[in-house]
Amino acid sequence: MIDRQPAAGRRVTEYELRQEMVRVGRLLWERGYVAATDGNLSARLGPGRLLVTPSGVSKGFLSEHDLVVIGLEGGSPGGRSARPSSEILMHLEVYRQRPDVCAVVHAHPPAAIAFSIAGVSLARCVLPEVIVTLGGIPTTEYATPGTTEVSESIRQALRSYDALVLAHHGSLTVGKTLWEAYLLLEKVEQTAQITLAAQQLGRVHTLPPEAVQKLAAKRVEMLQGEGRNLCEGCSACILGDTPKSVP
Repeated sequence: MIDRQPAAGRRVTEYELRQEMVRVGRLLWERGYVAATDGNLSARLGPGRLLVTPSGVSKGFLSEHDLVVIGLEGGSPGGRSARPSSEILMHLEVYRQRPDVCAVVHAHPPAAIAFSIAGVSLARCVLPEVIVTLGGIPTTEYATPGTTEVSESIRQALRSYDALVLAHHGSLTVGKTLWEAYLLLEKVEQTAQITLAAQQLGRVHTLPPEAVQKLAAKRVEMLQGEGRNLCEGCSACILGDTPKSVP
């Protein structure tokens, strides 16, 4: 069991954050969201510093001592021999664009990736909880992993969404904590699995516009409570053209 939050008003220590990252990495591996040395995690460690997973290490078998500290500009990992994740440029882009974000999870959830390979979007209004909590799950254009292309491909969508599918590549979820970012990953992959099952049974019926409007109102209320942009990550404005069922 992961300790989701420290006691109210208490900052997480570096050691606690290292423990949390190890546990979340283990969950990624156990749930099949990563294989081999795939995936990477990062979290704000303090002003100008990040704690990140190293390159070339299975996320299921990390130790607290494997994790690397770097600067927000991607500077040297403090003389340690371990190299930060090869996808560090993507993580740095998240922190530049979203000062509210304190943790990033990049994984390779199989069903979500399969949808992107098939050219089928997960942004359709199908599940009420996705509309309320995420607004939608957009898919970004394909970009070569480990390059600045990825940073460029996520830049615009990242400003409005907390969960993205990276075409032919994986997922990117962000949050105030590693646990929060991890839970969004679970929601992305579950959405893909449910949508796939619906397609196998026949057709995927999207929610009617009037139902989506009620859910969008609940999302506005939630974002107001968090002090966030009311239009952030919401697809309600374009729902009038959404068909009631799609192949």
